[in-house]
Amino acid sequence: MAEGEARGSGPAAPAGATYAGAGVDIAAGDLAVEKMMGLVPGIGGFGAQFPLDTTRFTNPVLVSSTDGVGTKLMVAQASGRYGTVGIDLVAMCVDDLVCLGAEPLFMLDYIATGKVDPDRIATVVGGVQDGCRQAGCVLIGGETAEHPGAMAPDDLDIAGFAVGAVDGTRMLGPARVRAGDVIIGIPSPGLRSNGYTLARHVLLERAGRSLGDPAWEGATHTLADELLAPSVIYTPGVLAVRAALEGAELDGSGDGLHACAHITGGGIVGNLPRILPDGMGAELARGSWVEPPIFAEIQRLGSVEEAEMDRVFNRGVGMALVVAASRADAALEAAAHAGLPSTVIGTVVAGPHAVVIR
Repeated sequence: MAEGEARGSGPAAPAGATYAGAGVDIAAGDLAVEKMMGLVPGIGGFGAQFPLDTTRFTNPVLVSSTDGVGTKLMVAQASGRYGTVGIDLVAMCVDDLVCLGAEPLFMLDYIATGKVDPDRIATVVGGVQDGCRQAGCVLIGGETAEHPGAMAPDDLDIAGFAVGAVDGTRMLGPARVRAGDVIIGIPSPGLRSNGYTLARHVLLERAGRSLGDPAWEGATHTLADELLAPSVIYTPGVLAVRAALEGAELDGSGDGLHACAHITGGGIVGNLPRILPDGMGAELARGSWVEPPIFAEIQRLGSVEEAEMDRVFNRGVGMALVVAASRADAALEAAAHAGLPSTVIGTVVAGPHAVVIR
């Protein structure tokens, strides 16, 4: 009998299974919540509340949107920089709402990861809170989920859900658009949150660039700086343009801003038709707006055809406004006053339901 072995004893019973042993760290989740205190009001409850002031609307309509930031997160992961992806998340959601004329009211976020890193989670949520501040809405809640086995420890994905409100009689959209309307392009300084799968394939895989390299020859900032630049949140500017046009009218007809297209996945050619009625298309002049250098860099290094660039990237236009031709100058002035210097990039025409860029 071996030393220390009791007569008749068998092998030691295995320790009881725990959630932590299976891969979920409840303590880390609790610490992440603690770090988010102050960023999200009422955090920790089973549901978030938002008091809706219906007196502000004659016929209130709630508008909702949900989105993520796609593979831009892979750039954040590779560089260890998560401070601005939350801003991107807000932009992708609220800038859809404003296309119907809605003011964003509140937002929720969802974060999934293979292993909870409290500091990283708090950094992401801090970006969401910053984006909500820019958009004029409130981050009222969210969820953090740890998915060991389904996701690698360093993997992270985020999604957002936003709700806004608009008076039903003042909704923007195709019903207001008519031939002869002017299309105003509000600039995007870069990719925002779209086309990153192609951008990463061309820049990092095909061309073998490093995130620490200059964004392009002669650039004073890195490729990581360029690809992680936060998305512009257009909502306050669009609402300011609408208010300025309506406030300047003498007959109260509401004839000013007719429609608004958020240029995301699908590019201008894929998103602008969504706000054009049947029997109408758009003609755009390619040189009428400034295209940031990153697009030319991707096109050159990847030998990407022009049509493919147009249907993947925004090409430097993040939001397109359709306004009455007589109100174009007033719209441009209002956009500039809101910090969004813009240009006329085309017109609405009778014809095929498509966008032609010449």
